[in-house]
Amino acid sequence: MQPLQTNVPSLRGAIHVPGDKSISHRAVMLGAIAEGTTTIANFLPGEDCLSTIDCFRKMGVAITQNGTDVVVEGKGIDGLQEPNDILNVGNSGTTTRLLLGILAACPFHACLIGDASIAKRPMARVTKPLTMMGAHIDGREGGNYTPLAIRGGNLRPIQYESPVASAQVKSAILLAGLFTEGTTTVKEPSKSRDHTERMVRLFGGEVVVDGLTVSISGKQTLKAADVYVPGDISSAAFFLVAGAIVPNSEIVLKNVGLNPTRTGIIDVLEQMGAELSIENVRNEETEPIGDLTIRTSNLKATEIGGALIPRLIDEIPIIALLATQADGTTVIKDAAELKVKETNRIDTVVTELKKFGADIEATDDGMIIRGKTPLTADNLAVDSHGDHRIGMMLAIAACVTNGSMSLQGAEAIAVSYPTFFNHLQALIGQ
Repeated sequence: MQPLQTNVPSLRGAIHVPGDKSISHRAVMLGAIAEGTTTIANFLPGEDCLSTIDCFRKMGVAITQNGTDVVVEGKGIDGLQEPNDILNVGNSGTTTRLLLGILAACPFHACLIGDASIAKRPMARVTKPLTMMGAHIDGREGGNYTPLAIRGGNLRPIQYESPVASAQVKSAILLAGLFTEGTTTVKEPSKSRDHTERMVRLFGGEVVVDGLTVSISGKQTLKAADVYVPGDISSAAFFLVAGAIVPNSEIVLKNVGLNPTRTGIIDVLEQMGAELSIENVRNEETEPIGDLTIRTSNLKATEIGGALIPRLIDEIPIIALLATQADGTTVIKDAAELKVKETNRIDTVVTELKKFGADIEATDDGMIIRGKTPLTADNLAVDSHGDHRIGMMLAIAACVTNGSMSLQGAEAIAVSYPTFFNHLQALIGQ
């Protein structure tokens, strides 16, 4: 149980948030199936990304990691080896789903297992199209839940219309498509994050994007690349919200990724009237990057839904907190995807924020938050429920709460932001 600092008078200073989790995963994966030596700078050494490294090492890929620097000795498109041990994905849904796409094309047998949270997360959204391509996948409830066993090879291209806008689904199919003879196509209901498409190009491959449809030709040769991973905007979101709601605050977040498929949090902050500025924007290795400055703001409620949701799905827990400190009623809708994250994030966010006075209710596909609401605690224990984003949201909530609080399950935060509490303390101490 970790004590949380409450009633923080101000947050001031500049920080570099850790490297982007989504890009760190993909850099290791594409480096592993490329030819040559790939170097990755500003890699996220969180538990999820370390699970990806571990899985590829078990398939014969030499990977050295020194803090945020990683070197991957690529094996080429056909060079992965059958693992002689179970591939443990830990808590990482990205590792699980994208790795299934690569394994679907490999002519050997592999078994995937994860933690208790992963065992509850649906995999049929990926195993179904990969089975259509010719992979043999089995697991609990017909391959919908881990543990999963997969035997790949001899894939055929497909044209797949995804029922959900999910970068993990899209990426799994595109990665499998790299190994097929012919062209594989994925169409989404709305645009999801496009890190895979950008990174395939960085490694010398070709991807065709036409609106909501993405196509990839198989049997391409990927060449090693030098990858710089921008700061993770999903991690930056916690301090963007903190800077907006904690009194007398000004926070500078350096080198944050500004990929337009990920910047929904910036759109919401601007809609709500936040004092936010973006400077020094540049394109670093195909991913836009810049510096963000956030100041204490007078916020107003907004409505969040539709095509905006895939661009901020991971930020909704912290947006819910933001809405408690805005004047008016904020509605979040079209976000049923939250139910199949590390936790059911709709129920978990509502349960935890209600504990210290938030006026918030769950709906079938989101939540309704009425603000502005003072938050209070009296020796209150809150719980991350093993979800890193819930844990960080609660730590930021404590900053604007009167009273005393402690956090159960603070260790979950290391999944994506191992230095979170160090950064928070540095900003409080300025």
